[in-house]
Amino acid sequence: MKRLTLPLSDEQLAELNAGDSVLLSGVVYTARDCAHKRIFEYLDEGKALPFPLEGSVIYYAGPCPAPEGKACGSCGPTTSARMNSFAPRLLDLGLGGMIGKGEMSDEVVAALVRNGKVYFAAIGGAGAIYGNAIKKSECVAFPDLLSEAVHRLEIEDYPLVVAVDSRGNSVYQK
Repeated sequence: MKRLTLPLSDEQLAELNAGDSVLLSGVVYTARDCAHKRIFEYLDEGKALPFPLEGSVIYYAGPCPAPEGKACGSCGPTTSARMNSFAPRLLDLGLGGMIGKGEMSDEVVAALVRNGKVYFAAIGGAGAIYGNAIKKSECVAFPDLLSEAVHRLEIEDYPLVVAVDSRGNSVYQK
C-alpha cells in the first residue's frame, strides 16, 4: 500500500503501476456530468474556472449532505465512462488525474499517457467509507447543480487502486 499526498509530482506518477493500492490524501474536486458541461461552457467562453484545473484531481462523485459531526456524508464514485468525452481535453489543459469507477475509453487512456497522468479507481458501494475519509468539504462552484456541484474535498487516506497508469497499463485489460 502506497501513501500519497496531492499534488503528485511527475516522478511520483511515473512510479505508479496499474493495480497499485494507494491511500491518497490532499485536496480533490468533485465533478459529475452536469458540472463537466458547465466547465466546458466556461472554457469555450474563455471564462476562468472557479477552481484550479492545473494539477488538480477530479473525483467523479456527488457528495451527500453531512450528518451531524461529520464533514461530509456518503461520497462514492460514479461511472467514469460518462466523462469520456470531457477527460481528454481537461487532461491536455493540465488536469492532474481522475478518480472514478469503471473503465474509460481508449481516447482517455491515450490522453493519460500523453500527459503522464493516472486514473484512480474507487470502490463502488463504499460511499460511507469514503465519506468518513473526507475531513473538509465545501461547495466551490455551481451550487445550483445541487449534488452535482463542484466541491473541494480534503481527503485523508482515501483507499484507491491505480486503474490506468501513466504508461496506459490498465487493470481492466489484465
